[in-house]
Amino acid sequence: MQTAFSAAQLADPDLAEVESILRKCVHCGFCNATCPTYTLLGDELDGPRGRIYLIKDMLEGDKPASDRVVTHVDRCLSCLACNTTCPSGVNYMLLVDRARVHIEDTAQRPFADRLLRNLLAALLPHPRRLRPFLALAAVARNLGVSLPGRLGAMLRLAPRRVAGPSPVDTPQVFRAEGHARMRVVLLSGCVQQAVAPQINEATVRLFTRLGAEVVIAENAGCCGALEHHMGREAAARDHARRNIAAWEQVAGGPIDAVIANASGCGTQLKTYGHLLQQDAGWAARAAKISGLARDVTEVLAQLGLRTTTLSPIRVAYHAACSLQHGQRVTQQPKTLLAAAGFTVVEPAEAHLCCGSAGTYNIMQPDLARTLGLRKAANLDRLKADVIATGNVGCITQLATVTGTPVVHTVELLDWATGGPKPAALD
Repeated sequence: MQTAFSAAQLADPDLAEVESILRKCVHCGFCNATCPTYTLLGDELDGPRGRIYLIKDMLEGDKPASDRVVTHVDRCLSCLACNTTCPSGVNYMLLVDRARVHIEDTAQRPFADRLLRNLLAALLPHPRRLRPFLALAAVARNLGVSLPGRLGAMLRLAPRRVAGPSPVDTPQVFRAEGHARMRVVLLSGCVQQAVAPQINEATVRLFTRLGAEVVIAENAGCCGALEHHMGREAAARDHARRNIAAWEQVAGGPIDAVIANASGCGTQLKTYGHLLQQDAGWAARAAKISGLARDVTEVLAQLGLRTTTLSPIRVAYHAACSLQHGQRVTQQPKTLLAAAGFTVVEPAEAHLCCGSAGTYNIMQPDLARTLGLRKAANLDRLKADVIATGNVGCITQLATVTGTPVVHTVELLDWATGGPKPAALD
């Protein structure tokens, strides 16, 4: 793709990177074939190629984001299926993230839109704030309250019962059983602590059982992905700096990996080096953390499993977009589940997003619901006993559209190696 950025524009490292990405695009359209929104809407501007043209025009002309640009960029899930499909190596993830920063800086969103985005940014990264809000939503759900639009989407996604804080999410060290083979830091996450604390509990049990020491660092918190994908780059960088500083302070010896059991968070951790590359005081430190970042299944594949005998269980594996496209981790979860004795099956259209995508299922509820129902139909055809996935957002989304229990992959692996049966299966 030809570009016409000025020399002054290209002095900005961010725009220079944008130009480099744009020049790799050859307009082939392969990306549209795997794009969920293009698949649903059939609109060129709701596919990656069309969005690239919109972003190029906006950034090259240094224009404020128009309503048209905002509409089509906001409809992007950032599922990154296009990154996987592109034969030319176009890094669409970085391009759309830069567009969102420009939109955040220049667009005048409607008041209700700004209010909801501010509310989500104020609540979701902070479990202590989020739990009371979820408790109210649970009461409303149990009373049969119905709300329209985005408020209705928020209500549907809220759990019917909110668990209290889990003891595993406080700063501490969990010693390995027997000889310690590895030492890892676990990112406890934010939303996950409030809606599915059992995932961290299963992760700690599983890792310590397999010989890994698990550290929960003081002052670590949200990875920053939520605000990053809203275009709030300064806030995302603040989250990254806080986590990096927290993990650097971990005492007791070197760390072999920083693990995330929410794949959206893992994708964000692996981009810390890029996010802070222009910050002289943090660039090298961020790159080191990105180099240590791993999805839980990547590290479990290194540790290996010691399994017990379970009754045959048919598991439908849902590949979270942030894991299969964002991190390119595709085989480890399925291999681990099979090694644990489960029968693993995959749905048709496994590359398509379930519609969760961070806050997408709140901000774009109609498209998210359509994608969720499509994903559920493909999963339900497998006649599985349980659905396993590696991202809490996918678990929450799928639970609203299917009657099959949905659990995290580590919950099943924990069960198979001597842990408790996941509560969702009872």
